[in-house]
Amino acid sequence: MNDTRAQHHVNGRLSLRPPQSESLAKLIQALSAAPEMLGHQRDLTALLSTLKAEFPTLQDFEREFPSLCFALATGVGKTRLMGAFIAYLHLAHGINNFFVLAPNLTIYNKLITDFTRNTPKYVFKGIAEFAQQPPLVITGDNYDQTGAVVQDQPAGFAHDVRINIFNISKINSEVRGGKEPRIKRMKEVLGDSYFDHLANLPDLVLLMDESHRYRAQAGMRSINELRPLFGLEVTATPFVETTRGPVPFKNVVMDYPLSRAMADGFVKEPAAVTQRNFNAKDHTPEEVEKIKLEDGIRLHESTKADLLTYARENGVKEVKPFMLVIARDTTHAGQLKTLLESDRFYEGRYQGKVIQVDSSKTGAEEEDMIKRLLEVENPDSSTEIVIHVNMLKEGWDVTNLYTIVPLRAANARTLIEQSIGRGLRLPYGKRTGVATVDRLNIVAHDKFQDIIDEANRGDSPIRLKQVILDAPNAAEKKISVQVSSGAMTALGLANTTATTASAGANQAVQPAPFFSTEAEKQAARVVMEVIGRYEVKRDLVPTSSALLTPEIQRQILAEVTAQLQPSQGSLLAEPDAGASAPPLDISAVVARTTAVVVQQTIDIPRITVVPTGEVTTGFHPFKLGTLPNYQPGEREIVGQELRTNNQFTLNRESGIRENRLEDYIVKKLVDFDDIDYFTQAELLYDLAGQAVTHYQQQKYADSELHQILDTFGGELARLIRADMLAHFWETATGYAVEVSRGFTALKPCNYTATAGQPVLTIRETVTDLGKIKQMLFGEFKRCLYPLQKFDSDTERRFAVLLERDALKWMKPAKGQFQIYYKLGAEQPEYVPDFVVETDSVIFMAETKARTDIDTQEVQAKAAAAAKWCQHASDHAASVGAKSWMYLLIPHDSVKESERLGDYRRFQFKV
Repeated sequence: MNDTRAQHHVNGRLSLRPPQSESLAKLIQALSAAPEMLGHQRDLTALLSTLKAEFPTLQDFEREFPSLCFALATGVGKTRLMGAFIAYLHLAHGINNFFVLAPNLTIYNKLITDFTRNTPKYVFKGIAEFAQQPPLVITGDNYDQTGAVVQDQPAGFAHDVRINIFNISKINSEVRGGKEPRIKRMKEVLGDSYFDHLANLPDLVLLMDESHRYRAQAGMRSINELRPLFGLEVTATPFVETTRGPVPFKNVVMDYPLSRAMADGFVKEPAAVTQRNFNAKDHTPEEVEKIKLEDGIRLHESTKADLLTYARENGVKEVKPFMLVIARDTTHAGQLKTLLESDRFYEGRYQGKVIQVDSSKTGAEEEDMIKRLLEVENPDSSTEIVIHVNMLKEGWDVTNLYTIVPLRAANARTLIEQSIGRGLRLPYGKRTGVATVDRLNIVAHDKFQDIIDEANRGDSPIRLKQVILDAPNAAEKKISVQVSSGAMTALGLANTTATTASAGANQAVQPAPFFSTEAEKQAARVVMEVIGRYEVKRDLVPTSSALLTPEIQRQILAEVTAQLQPSQGSLLAEPDAGASAPPLDISAVVARTTAVVVQQTIDIPRITVVPTGEVTTGFHPFKLGTLPNYQPGEREIVGQELRTNNQFTLNRESGIRENRLEDYIVKKLVDFDDIDYFTQAELLYDLAGQAVTHYQQQKYADSELHQILDTFGGELARLIRADMLAHFWETATGYAVEVSRGFTALKPCNYTATAGQPVLTIRETVTDLGKIKQMLFGEFKRCLYPLQKFDSDTERRFAVLLERDALKWMKPAKGQFQIYYKLGAEQPEYVPDFVVETDSVIFMAETKARTDIDTQEVQAKAAAAAKWCQHASDHAASVGAKSWMYLLIPHDSVKESERLGDYRRFQFKV
């Protein structure tokens, strides 16, 4: 497999992120410029000189063999990158032997797991060549058996690729006192040491994970004797700590710092947290600690509720967060654990939920500590607070750390760099757009300003957000609330546990349920299941009201009776009612349940638009806009950003002279997955020709044109593709609107709310508008849910009108409509603010700030929703139901003096 094909193959199959892909490209660039790296016959000085011309940040290999460092921020995926390096080197260059160094036991075990097939984070998942014959993993624990078996097997037999994984700390521990490390002393079956076996391999490549951890140690000197072809280092911190300060690596060829990872959305957004108007001088050090811990718990509980709500809304795995407390020493850690588990800290709510992680634990206590630490990502784990002194190093890769409380004296920079490293990973692999789900909180009341000032320094690795907490009050604990539909509540079938916890005594205002006995409730649940199956029988039940026809009632009764038959004996009478108790009247349960469902439903059809016949796609021809005025030049240009001090380079790409100038651009355009050369070749050459003409008009010599297009062909291709996406078209023989359901059951709504807060009535004026999103409203007469939340006071005031003028209304849950709109390359789901049924029409309504009405996103949502309403109206006309209308209402038009019908003037049409 050639270089380019192997590169695209690995990029695509392993779904590499841009920084990983860029790192792989840097390795390929190095091998292309210095192919002698792939053999042992080379002049190291000349090789270094060649590569220094390619990479301005490279000054020295710092070893007796070529070694290149790839500095990638924590959380970007360094293990996956090592897998990509191995896959590429094997596929493109036939390299079969790799030696991977880990800095400690934790990372050593993690690497063995990640390189082993059928594990959750297997690094070669998707590489077909390794599916039938996976690489053989040889470890520091089994090399004397496993390694010996394979060393004399010819390539193509058993395992072509062999990955040796060793723990450098073990090698270092055995080099003390002048002894040879065990890896060099051990004599193998063939009479040679395994070390010598590795050193004699013609194609050994060394990979060093978290290489900053062991660069200066004695064991590293013995690594030179392995005589690898070259070394590849990966680390998030490319410097060695010394008594004189950090000493930067001299062999960095790829630098992707934390600031870029944050800007690109690959890690959480760190935020410094303090309390409003907090003055540490007003408190003793002990009081400051306690306040920071209490505020940390406030954040932790709020985040826990937001994560639960997000998981429920989006149907994804639940993430249970934990809080990390950084102690001064083991004595301090023990004192903190005692405090956090005591009755004087939040009434003892965290007893049994705290673990202390430090060197003071031995034996069974240490085993329990490690076990609980490894399980902290499990939502069923009891651990919510981890206290540590200095044991959590690299390799402890958790994604659910959301709150850090540093209680150890340190300067602001150390606090930033050491505190956040373990908490940056995202639980869902990417940002969600929900601030609390994407944020890491650092509680630093006494150091807040110092940390902010440090983060704003020109050489800071990050930019921190700020969170200001109000002083605590008794009713601010956040919980996740699931609100079942009015039908489920009226029937007595709602799961009221979470709701009751939030609503408290106000829950008593809800009407008594129709069914109170367990027999009736069980029968009603079966009726609801059967009704759910009738949703998809659109021809038989085009609207919910069709459930009430005598024929459908008979069919439902028959199905319910058959389903209850096995337990009929227990349902015919209450267990404690005696022989005279009346039998269960299933017919009455069916009639009442369906009547409630119809009364508590707005018929929302399930609509999909599908292309029919042959689907063709392409791009409309267009004229390119303004192009950058690139300049020719043989030398590499190096720049440095003033804000981040990141260096960037512009250099020649391939050095291959194309016959046609357009080919420099076209060959880059066809690398994009969504551009097909065979169907779009004419357009691609037209666009490339426009670009070539632009630079020809600048009166450059022919050689200069070749330089410009060779150097900047990739950038021009990215610019042109971005323009092409705006001219994309898709046609089909036709489009069919499919209505699979005439009505759909109402989904439960999931909210994050303040625990213990009373449920407000719709007419209560909200004075603190900034907190309206935390409030629950109830006591409705016409809403299809017993509780609702509003994102703005405009929504609350509009709901007042609906309570007065509508037949039924609701704020729909996510996924109820499944309307999607196009915004750039994304197609997010649109959830409208309100659905309102009147005597003659059903409104889908959105209230928006007047200044936002004409924004691209609001207009895209409105167009998608109006189109849906048009299809829904067509369906309604065919079954004699009410038509639909989409309203886009400016906020300043929501007034109680208006009638609901007056808002028809805001109908949005497509």
